[in-house]
Amino acid sequence: MMNWTTPPYLLDGQASVRRVMLQVLVGLLPGIAAYVWLVGPSILLQLALATISALAGEALMLRLRGKPLSLFLGDGSAIVTAWLIALTFPPLAPWWLVVVGTLFAIVVAKHLYGGLGQNPFNPAMVAFAACIVSFPALMSQWPALGLKLTFAEQVSIIAGLAPRIDVMSGATPLDAIKTALKLGEGTVDVPTLLATQDVFGNFAGRGWEWVTTGYLLGGLWLWQRRIITWYAPLGFICGLSLLAGALWLWNPQGFASPLFHLFSGGAMLGAFFIVTDPVSGCTTSRGKLIFGFLAGLLAYTIRVFGGYPDGVAFAVLLMNLCVPLIDMYTQPPIFGMKNQR
Repeated sequence: MMNWTTPPYLLDGQASVRRVMLQVLVGLLPGIAAYVWLVGPSILLQLALATISALAGEALMLRLRGKPLSLFLGDGSAIVTAWLIALTFPPLAPWWLVVVGTLFAIVVAKHLYGGLGQNPFNPAMVAFAACIVSFPALMSQWPALGLKLTFAEQVSIIAGLAPRIDVMSGATPLDAIKTALKLGEGTVDVPTLLATQDVFGNFAGRGWEWVTTGYLLGGLWLWQRRIITWYAPLGFICGLSLLAGALWLWNPQGFASPLFHLFSGGAMLGAFFIVTDPVSGCTTSRGKLIFGFLAGLLAYTIRVFGGYPDGVAFAVLLMNLCVPLIDMYTQPPIFGMKNQR
């Protein structure tokens, strides 16, 4: 005897929030592994600090809101936010900066809007934007490439037990090329900078190319697993590449190539792990493509012409404001109706 049930059908455990978040964390591991190899194990300490802070802030807000702790603490969403914050902050940032940024993301950007599924802005990008505006010097202190520090020395710097000036002498590749072009005032060009400065590698930042490649591999794995769709990542990459390529072809002496920009800063992390946020991003396929494309254009504009070394966070937050409008104009028509608006 056969038992029949009515649709819709959902395979048990196949689309749970916990399962999705766990796979997002796994997708970040190749980039984290490259990060540890490049900078050292300090990033693991920052990940731990951010994770503990996120879970503590989540538990506090759930308690205040009268929500069940076990259900929401175990869904993994707070940990994903924590990891994204730790990976976008400088690896030797003081411990309290990571804690403040993470608590701000969980308490203000997430729970004050109603919790998971209600926040209009990406919490990790809210934390980054708030901290880089409030503490620009600390958020710009990246360690010099090749700096040899033991784990104990890195812990001392993060804990505030060692001076920071002697070790904070590096710059990100994006910041280095922008600063050199501005100070040179026409006396230097991009090809010369890429060929002579130690911070640059084969096609982007020396060493950081591998970190970005790790994020790319993790993002493609998420797409293969159908955790994310291709619309937003492709839109972001195309938007950034289109503007970067147009300016590079117009003036290769004053602008870096699209390949440089794709493998510098937070481009790949943003393309596969940030613009794909299902809560603060668009819901329609065309909307995701438009959202990613415009975010890529804005990210390039901010990082090249703006006052910040990278523009992914601000680009995503600006596009979060446009999500309702994009969704409204990209909704597919209702069956049997010519126009649903």
